[in-house]
Amino acid sequence: MPAVGRVRTIKSSFEMEELFRRGRRVSHPLLTLLYGKTPEGRGPEGRVAFIAGKRIGGAVVRNRAKRLLREAARGTGAPWSGYDAALIARLGTADASEPEVRRALEGLLRRAGLRGEE
Repeated sequence: MPAVGRVRTIKSSFEMEELFRRGRRVSHPLLTLLYGKTPEGRGPEGRVAFIAGKRIGGAVVRNRAKRLLREAARGTGAPWSGYDAALIARLGTADASEPEVRRALEGLLRRAGLRGEE
């Protein structure tokens, strides 16, 4: 069982490749949400991956971007039941505030149909 406040993550490179190959994308200037159904045998609870590529910046900037993505995911109820998701940082992610990133993610979740209107 994951620790309190922790989000289950996707660890397998094969599963990440499958998510990139078969998943659907929705984008915002601060981040991209890539999502797909959780593979059979993984249970009903979804998992999340946090990605910040080298074009985002150096290690400090990439780590800040991933921290912001993790906090936004926690704030929006991740993981989303039955879905695996990858949150991909974009150039402005590390410079944004946590509430901005959370609002962006909430909008993407609504557009993706993973979360209803609240």
